Amino acid sequence: MATTPDEATADPSMLCEEARRLAEAGDPAAAARVFEHVLEMGEGPHRARAALGLAVVLDDVGDVVGAREADWIAIGTQDAEYGPRAAYHLALTHERAGERSEAARAWTIVVDFGNPDYLPPALLALAQLADDDGDLETARDWWEQVIATGHAQYAPVAAHDLAQRLLERGEPSRAQRVLAGALRLIDRETSPYAYARLATTIGIAYLDQAIGAFDAVLDDDEAATDPEVGPLATELLARTLPLRGRAEEAREVWTRGLGRSGIAGEVRARLRREFGARDDDADIPWWEPVVEQAVANGTLPSLTGEVFGALDHMYALAALRFARGPAKTAGEAHEDLGRAVGVPADYAWGGLLEESFGDRARRVLDAGD
Repeated sequence: MATTPDEATADPSMLCEEARRLAEAGDPAAAARVFEHVLEMGEGPHRARAALGLAVVLDDVGDVVGAREADWIAIGTQDAEYGPRAAYHLALTHERAGERSEAARAWTIVVDFGNPDYLPPALLALAQLADDDGDLETARDWWEQVIATGHAQYAPVAAHDLAQRLLERGEPSRAQRVLAGALRLIDRETSPYAYARLATTIGIAYLDQAIGAFDAVLDDDEAATDPEVGPLATELLARTLPLRGRAEEAREVWTRGLGRSGIAGEVRARLRREFGARDDDADIPWWEPVVEQAVANGTLPSLTGEVFGALDHMYALAALRFARGPAKTAGEAHEDLGRAVGVPADYAWGGLLEESFGDRARRVLDAGD
């Protein structure tokens, strides 16, 4: 173990350095004794440093109570550097223990010191505590103070958190302004993740602004039934809402548009824009209304999965008969075929498929049965 200078005559700064070396060398007990000796030397410029050092080494060995007492000694010196650092350390010990009110008190002390090196994280911690308590107004005040510091690390985090809450409250314009200001604080080359995170959120803010604008158009009966405006606003709103996880609202938008006289045809054309060209005089295949409804409901992927699942099952049954070779009896072949064609019956669209098959069979066989 490293030896210490003559503690009776050594300069306090030398003792603090020796204690630091002991701690780094893995001897926290010896380090604590040296820090305690400095504190016993009474008031002086190194008292705050020794108290903080003692708090850290005691915390490392699990003496949380002693660590907190040492933190308070450092805070009491009102030292501009070690005072806020001790309050910072004190806050972390309380957060670690789940003691939220005590942590908030310690973070407030950090803020009161006003040291710019520790102010932004303390403000951010207070914002997060208030947000966890559901106190948005208080959290917003703390977040705005973090943003005002312009700190490249903490201000973007505060802007992101505040913007999320503003979006939830239906204030996308304000969220967009908050995020735009924070983006200017980030070096895209050195902090690509932070930049991407804010850029993604600002994109969401623009989406919500667009949703609000389209919704406002459709709330105006005159605009909503204007052939030049209503169908376009209907499609844009209905196709944007699912991007924000609001598929049920999108279905309602399509339904309202299809029910508006004067524009229903144009709305339907927009709903079906990806169905491909079709001769209007031709019979509408039975599946097109099913697909149209799925598009309006936002369930097209589910419908597609059902269709492919049924096709895969039917194919497997037919292929199994082929692999077994010719059927021994006509009844056996008929049974296998019946199992294959019966697969879609369990789906909502299965009945329509059966009706279509019956109609085609009657045409081909020219029979009533």
